[in-house]
Amino acid sequence: MVSGSEVSVLVAFSAGVLSFLSPCILPLFPSYIAYITGRSFDDIKSSRRSSDITRLTVINSLFFILGFSIVFILMGVALSYFGSFLGIKRIWLERIGGVVIILFGLDIIGILKTRFLSHGKGIVLKRKNFGYLGSLLVGVAFAFGWTPCVGPILASILIYASTLESLSKAVTLLLAYSMGLGLPFLIAGFAINKFLFLFAKFKNFMRFAPLVSGAFLIVMGIILFSGQFSRITGLLTR
Repeated sequence: MVSGSEVSVLVAFSAGVLSFLSPCILPLFPSYIAYITGRSFDDIKSSRRSSDITRLTVINSLFFILGFSIVFILMGVALSYFGSFLGIKRIWLERIGGVVIILFGLDIIGILKTRFLSHGKGIVLKRKNFGYLGSLLVGVAFAFGWTPCVGPILASILIYASTLESLSKAVTLLLAYSMGLGLPFLIAGFAINKFLFLFAKFKNFMRFAPLVSGAFLIVMGIILFSGQFSRITGLLTR
């Protein structure tokens, strides 16, 4: 039997996958892989690539994922402590958070455009000479890049995490989000050519990615605002 907390983890994991599929991340994936490995992309995608290149790609991807996971989890811990420190009742955190998440969803879809969400910091990639440590630092920089597509989805998970009464649940939620975002990176590191083939097919559907992500956030925001998230997850696990 699946518990309500497991449903929440699944929601966070799905949000991470949606972040990876966003127009801000997916097209940049080849550049990130080439950058963190220090190899040309032609070498990485070569059908004759050696086991050393595969291992290099996978290990650097793991450090890259670890970098942004650390930042995301620390963000979740900070918000959880902040909510507890202010002593705000959970119902108000849910209502305010729900409204903010709905606004994020409307912004992604394009119904509502805000200057704050339409300007990401971006990441300027410079030559990396620090091996695995460099990959970890790129992951940290990636987390702080806060691009317009990833920002609202991540912020929504952080807002939801701040409404949880347990710090461990908030950490688990952000870990699930990080895994949802990081797992595609790792899988693609193992089978880059198959990934590129699927990416070419997916390109035709990328215009629908904002619509799916926005609808996901709007539904999540409505449920959180209504205070029915726990009830709904309970119904889904019966």
